Amino acid sequence: MNAIPSNNIRVGILGASGYTGSELIRLLAQHPQVTMSLLTGDRAAGKKLGAVFPHLAHLKLPTLIKVEDADWSGLDVVFCALPHGTTQEVIARLPRNLKVVDLSADFRLYDLETYATWYGHAHKAPELQKEAVYGLTEIERPAVKAARLVANPGCYPTSAQLPLIPLIEAKQIELDDIIIDAKSGMTGAGRAAKEEMLYSEVAEGIHAYGVAKHRHAPEIEQGLSKAAGRPILVNFTPHLMPMNRGILSTIYVRLANGAKAADLRATLEKRYADEPFVHVVAEGVSPATRHVRGSNRVLIGVFADRVPGRVILLCVEDNLVKGASGQAIQNMNLMTGLPETTGLMQEALFP
Repeated sequence: MNAIPSNNIRVGILGASGYTGSELIRLLAQHPQVTMSLLTGDRAAGKKLGAVFPHLAHLKLPTLIKVEDADWSGLDVVFCALPHGTTQEVIARLPRNLKVVDLSADFRLYDLETYATWYGHAHKAPELQKEAVYGLTEIERPAVKAARLVANPGCYPTSAQLPLIPLIEAKQIELDDIIIDAKSGMTGAGRAAKEEMLYSEVAEGIHAYGVAKHRHAPEIEQGLSKAAGRPILVNFTPHLMPMNRGILSTIYVRLANGAKAADLRATLEKRYADEPFVHVVAEGVSPATRHVRGSNRVLIGVFADRVPGRVILLCVEDNLVKGASGQAIQNMNLMTGLPETTGLMQEALFP
């Protein structure tokens, strides 16, 4: 696909009234080459953005409307931040000249049967799935550049695949003994009111959820299997933390082919040496979610386990930025011929 020949990329955001939608707006407000021309939010249709997000009230943006009332004629790029299971039919109706970044899970899984198994219904746009590119930017950069439709990765899969894929490709870890223990902030559950997400239900505690059945498992396995050239199953368990944003994935791996912890560190440092957003922290440093809050950065730590032959990988990201909206903008930049870092160089908010 050709780059958009303009320094004013006209963007529509579908689902602008949710957390990932508001994060897109926050980040794009500082993007020097973007105009936000259309915002949808079905539950908030007819409202000004400031009525939904007072912290964004000063921005001069269009009123929220329903998706079915959208006029696509003045747009170059559409971000879809709609709930899973609703995006396939919407994107199938979009004009073919629009570039699309989908932040839902609707186009992430290449295999239609796998999608149906994990999401409970048949894929509603199978022909469109064939052209979708999985947008883990640092791994799929050439394909993203040429894509019209990019399936933005899930938050957990981003934090799992970035540390693991280079090590799998280097044949430094055993493929059948990967354990991913992940913790996420509350915003990963979305903004819709849910009883189990009330403050009194989640504060002062931590709990696992989706145990042995979380929908991000096949997405992680898809990427790792592609790197390995054969199927991989992982042990993946997510946990909900009483914090607003952030993901910490603690990953346990067994060494292979005589590799040492220092070799794994060297592989990751070499792979990500020139990457603007993925960094391997110094030896002995334990990366924390507070180190990446509000930024598009990923930090990776490598520790030799006290159990012989094992290594512990730590990976942190902001689930709303690199885990969702920031990576979506990173992909949009590539798709439109802009420098990948445009509008994304915010440093982490600390403390």
